[in-house]
Amino acid sequence: MNPYFQGELNDVRSKLVLMGEKSIEIVRLALEALVTEETELAKQVIEMDDEIDLLEKQIDSDCIRYISLRAPVASDLRLLAVSMKACHDLERVGDEASSVSKRAIRLMRFGPINDLFGIKPMGDLVVKQLREALNSFINEDLKKAFQVPLKDRKVDDINRDNFQILTDMVKSNPNSVDQAFELIFISKSLERIGDHATNIAEDVIFLLEGDDIRHTDVTKRSAEST
Repeated sequence: MNPYFQGELNDVRSKLVLMGEKSIEIVRLALEALVTEETELAKQVIEMDDEIDLLEKQIDSDCIRYISLRAPVASDLRLLAVSMKACHDLERVGDEASSVSKRAIRLMRFGPINDLFGIKPMGDLVVKQLREALNSFINEDLKKAFQVPLKDRKVDDINRDNFQILTDMVKSNPNSVDQAFELIFISKSLERIGDHATNIAEDVIFLLEGDDIRHTDVTKRSAEST
């Protein structure tokens, strides 16, 4: 391959990795702002989302330009397609982290947050999911990519438990409805971040194997064989 062309592909990869790192950091800081009840940190997270949005636009533009001008071979085309899909998922991660911070700010206005229920461990899990999804891309680690969707089941379970606990709380104490409402939507945002991490891992599997495993039980079978 022409070294200049290879340099363009490497630039796309580097931007995607940078976007992934920023997405992990914004989720981590959103959780920190919620747990520590730091309004200024929550506001910082909301501002950080703009950086992620800009990277999405740059990656999309670079990929479209390369496809238009370079007539990429199949493996390069997969990289470009995966990059465009993954950067969209990462942009949505930034949006959800921003949503968590906005709701955290509203929660703080109600007074001290007495109980976050399962939100803190759930947040820790989705940060780990994102890290493993990104690392599977960086290291071309197929086994790690297959593990990410399995962790998403635990995130889904915690989200369901949170919803049940918080709706029961509202029934027993109607005065808690405002706080419960915000916590339910924070939990849902974290569940969606886990979904985006899963999407990225599935894209990595497509990149490395050429197989589209979305909406299949391939990850389940792979886990049973490891």
